[in-house]
Amino acid sequence: MNKYEMMFIVKTTLDEEAANKVSKAYEDIISSMKGKLTDSKNLGNKKLAYPIKKEATGYYYVFNFEATPEIVAEVDRKARIDESVLRHMIIRLDEE
Repeated sequence: MNKYEMMFIVKTTLDEEAANKVSKAYEDIISSMKGKLTDSKNLGNKKLAYPIKKEATGYYYVFNFEATPEIVAEVDRKARIDESVLRHMIIRLDEE
């Protein structure tokens, strides 16, 4: 399994509890497909550099996890169709 980092921004039109549920849903996808979540950070509500979908702020989350390419493809697919996620990015971390 490879190591990945995912950063995503959730709309602030949701309250913080609902945003945390969105984050939990992605954690569940990774663990249900036999991936391993190594670190999860809630960076809180931050101002965006520019408006995205008429939103000026967003809840930022960062996950570090170990997964197969199939798991990454599924997480990416879900994030693309999830209307509560403004932006997301998944990068593969280099082996050290």
